[in-house]
Amino acid sequence: MIQFVTHANKRYDYLEGAQLALEGGCRWIQLRMKGTSVEEFVDVAERIRILCRQYEAVFLLNDHVELVERVGADGVHLGKDDMPISQARSLLGKEKIIGGTANTLEDVIRIYSSGADYIGCGPFRFTTTKKKLSPILGLDGYKRIVNGAKEYGIHIPIIAIGGIGVSDVTDIMRVGVNGIAISSAILNADNGENPVAIMEKFINELKSCNQ
Repeated sequence: MIQFVTHANKRYDYLEGAQLALEGGCRWIQLRMKGTSVEEFVDVAERIRILCRQYEAVFLLNDHVELVERVGADGVHLGKDDMPISQARSLLGKEKIIGGTANTLEDVIRIYSSGADYIGCGPFRFTTTKKKLSPILGLDGYKRIVNGAKEYGIHIPIIAIGGIGVSDVTDIMRVGVNGIAISSAILNADNGENPVAIMEKFINELKSCNQ
């Protein structure tokens, strides 16, 4: 599983980034737009929803539980400071996807117990796309969390996130996570590579891990 979390830079806006990720083969888009108005968020969300339907991709919103139904999203991803997952579940029902952000095994247990469908766990390393960065996990951190989750009988997907590059994919997947989430690695490449090609590289690395 590979997820793309949107951001914008000098070359690409949120919509363009999502489209490039989809063209590269990603089938899970999370719209993350911090510090924007509701009107701007809704406008971009509705455009990305159309793209996701064209590519048969999952479309989630970051944080905005109240806008999921309005824009026709498949669900929501919630950070530690966002609405509690249990409350979001009661509002959205069983059919919508809900993910939560974790940095520790305790977070994972809490998120799982609250009724989430998956866990975004990180950061793997330092990343500039998140202002309030939790302690870095690295491979050893993921190992501890994955092994601890197994001991607690937690069976929902754990997705690694935070500064992950193509060369990291194999090592990260070997620790037992179920997938990765990427953002800046796709749009901020400084070697002239096309974001579509970079996404394809990530997907090919994941495929080779699953063979």
